[in-house]
Amino acid sequence: MAVNKKRIWGWMLFDWASQPYYTLGLTFIFGPYFALVATNYFLGTGLDDEAARAQSQSTWAFGQTVAGLFIALTAPLLGAFADSTGRKRPWIALFSILYIGGAWSLWYMEPDTSSLIFFLILFYVGFIAAESALNFINAYLPSLGTEEEVGRISGSGASFGYWGGLISLFIMLIFFAESGDTGKTLVGLSPILGLDPEAREGTRAVGPFMAIWYALFILPFFLWVKDDPDDAGTRPSVAKVFGDLVATIKSVFRRKSTGTFLLASMFYRDGLNALYAFGGVYATLVLDWGIAQLGPFGIISVITAAVFTYIGGRFDARLGPKPVIIFCIIMLLIVSSFIVGMSRAQLFGIPLPEGSSLPDIIFFTCGSIIGGAGGALYAASRSMMVRHANPERPTEAFGLFALSGKATAFLAPFLIGVFTAATGNVQLGFLPVIFLFILGLILLRWVNKDGDRAEWSGS
Repeated sequence: MAVNKKRIWGWMLFDWASQPYYTLGLTFIFGPYFALVATNYFLGTGLDDEAARAQSQSTWAFGQTVAGLFIALTAPLLGAFADSTGRKRPWIALFSILYIGGAWSLWYMEPDTSSLIFFLILFYVGFIAAESALNFINAYLPSLGTEEEVGRISGSGASFGYWGGLISLFIMLIFFAESGDTGKTLVGLSPILGLDPEAREGTRAVGPFMAIWYALFILPFFLWVKDDPDDAGTRPSVAKVFGDLVATIKSVFRRKSTGTFLLASMFYRDGLNALYAFGGVYATLVLDWGIAQLGPFGIISVITAAVFTYIGGRFDARLGPKPVIIFCIIMLLIVSSFIVGMSRAQLFGIPLPEGSSLPDIIFFTCGSIIGGAGGALYAASRSMMVRHANPERPTEAFGLFALSGKATAFLAPFLIGVFTAATGNVQLGFLPVIFLFILGLILLRWVNKDGDRAEWSGS
């Protein structure tokens, strides 16, 4: 299939369309809103303030755990099935419908709701749909350019997505989300469309907003990105698909670099996802941030993500993805250490003056690093997977990539939930994240910077 600029732009527009679910839903708008609603609910059950906050984080963590398990179990099988039939677009269409439905349903979570688990499930239906569709989107990447071009395209696509997340965040903060108890948005406006600030309708509008944004911007993908007719095959039986998948997994263990890379990425991507999922929750529960602080924090984080993901793509094209991955993990290790060692009252055991702004300054800096290093890490990892993928079965390969990113995706949220519940301390709940980054960094030592494509071509 001839590659043209429209096809590349159509492919990149998926990142633009889906990014608000992560930027607005997971991290900066709905996640903190859920934390506040859950904390108030648990306070109403008789828990003290610190215990209620810890229980709120644990609830969010276990929702992430279940979603991660589901994605891990389904991604490789769906990828193998898509490769066998040569059709990816129908799956992306199905998950797009689920994304839109899951997002829209968040509108109905009122501030005094007791149906926390119900809305957690609805949120993660959309999240699972976004992640599952992304696996099929990633499978198009090898067909968009040469091995040298793929790193640049991957970085540019992820960077483009972050700019979409930034614009969507600006719109939410200016026109919709209430800031503190004022009932006004971050710039002092009343929420538009007559939304009731008392019922937090401006914040809850994040659901319909994400749904409409996605529905609008996913259209160019379906117009400009087609499945290759030469890849079309017959619909195989589930048994055959499963058998092919098992054979592929066995072959991974015979390829040292591929197996080690998937194992390493399993740990460090799990740590990164935990930072994304809990960054806004941490700021809300530990630093008592509201929209007035979370808004600028989100803007700075997304800008650095967009800029440094783009730059990371350029370094990837020049040096290869492995050095980019190592550098990003080291930066995220530093950030995680600060998260564990900092609270409103102390920094690594050193007491801070009452009312000190140092924790706010440090966490703003941490957010910038999480955004920049996290975005570049994701793009470089996607590029590295291209170097390890069987060119004949790219969707299956990225299904395994998703499996490596989600096989232990339940582990970080689970351990965060366990550590938080056991210690009754939100900061100490982040200790497992540090261990995951260290494991990933150690394992990268045995990953070939050029991948296993030579072995695939010779097999």
